[in-house]
Parts: sequence; structure tokens; C-alpha cells
Amino acid sequence: MLDIILKGIITGFILSIMIGPVFFLLLETSIRKGIRAAIAFDVGVLLSDLIYIIIALIFYSEVSKITSGEYGHIISIVGGIVLVIFGLVTLLKKPKEDKKEAEQLNNQTKDLILLGLKGFLLNFANPGVIFYWITVIALGADGKKSTTNAIDESTYWYILIIMMTFFSVDLLKIFGAKKLRPFITEKVLVGLNRLIGLIIIGTGVLLVIKGFLAK
Repeated sequence: MLDIILKGIITGFILSIMIGPVFFLLLETSIRKGIRAAIAFDVGVLLSDLIYIIIALIFYSEVSKITSGEYGHIISIVGGIVLVIFGLVTLLKKPKEDKKEAEQLNNQTKDLILLGLKGFLLNFANPGVIFYWITVIALGADGKKSTTNAIDESTYWYILIIMMTFFSVDLLKIFGAKKLRPFITEKVLVGLNRLIGLIIIGTGVLLVIKGFLAK
């Protein structure tokens, strides 16, 4: 059990510090809109992860064939296009530093739900997420690749520990980014917003290119 815990913590930590669109948007949300808003966004991301995990667990063999077979390129292209659109919207919007607005947003359930939905859709649109969860499940808690649909109990514990580590590290990122808020100006926000938009667009373009090359 100790071996499973250690492997789960290490894997969860590595996944949580991977640089990508979600990483930067999580930090931006914490800086601009506060801790509660960032947590709502992160919960949306984790829910999309959970759905992918459930799909991968129940339909492991089928999903592996789809993502690595003749339809894998379609998934990459569609996911890439969605990310490009999302990135363009992010790039073109004009963020403003308004502390009163951020405080009001943190107290409105509707806005928190919308932020959660934003995190959910951004993460769910990235086909790379299902790929790495399939890889994690394939390796299993004992590090051996599974070749059947049978998933042992240790794998469930392994995934649970990964998710707990993932969320814990995200909380540290959220609270850490919040500390930077007093030093953030509108100019910095605009620059950060453009950087995030470009990263999302770049990720989407790479997925589209990868899909066409695979085809």
C-alpha cells in the first residue's frame, strides 16, 4: 500500500505541474477573480478528468483502440479546433483589474458555476487528457501495463491518490497566485491574457497538425 501511495503522489505531482492552458488559466483566475473562483474553475477541470477516468476504466480496451486506431486523428483534429476557438476568444477579450467585481463574483453562485463549466470544457476539449489517463490506468498501481479490461483494486487507490495530490497541488498554486494580486496591473493582466490565448491556440494548432500527420 505504501508503494501505491508513493507512486500516486509522484504521478499526481508531475501531472499537476505540467505547463499547459489549464495551468495558466488557473493562475490567472486566482489573480483576477480570487480563490473561490479559481477553486470553482479547478473543480470543473477535475470533474472532466473524472469523466475521462470513468470512460477509460469502463471501456479501457475500446477507448485504447479508438484513440490509437483509425479514429485517433479525428479526435485530435476536433479537439484542436475547439482549443483554437477557445484561445481566440481568450486572446480577444479585454481583462480588467476590478477588485470589487472580483469580490462580487466570488459571492455569486451562477458565476462560480460558469467558471467551473469553463474549466470543464477547456480540459474536456483536450484529447491529450484521455491519452494520459489511459496511460496511467494501463501502467496500473504496480507499474505493469494491462492488456485486458480487468482493473484491480490497487489501480483504483492509485487513481484516487493521484486525484487528491493533483487537487492539493492546485490549491497551493491558487493560494500562491493570489498573493501576487496586489502587484498585478491592467497592463500585466492584458499581457497574461494574451500569453494564455496564444498558449491555448498553439496547443490546438499542434493537435490539428498531429491529427493530419496521423491521417
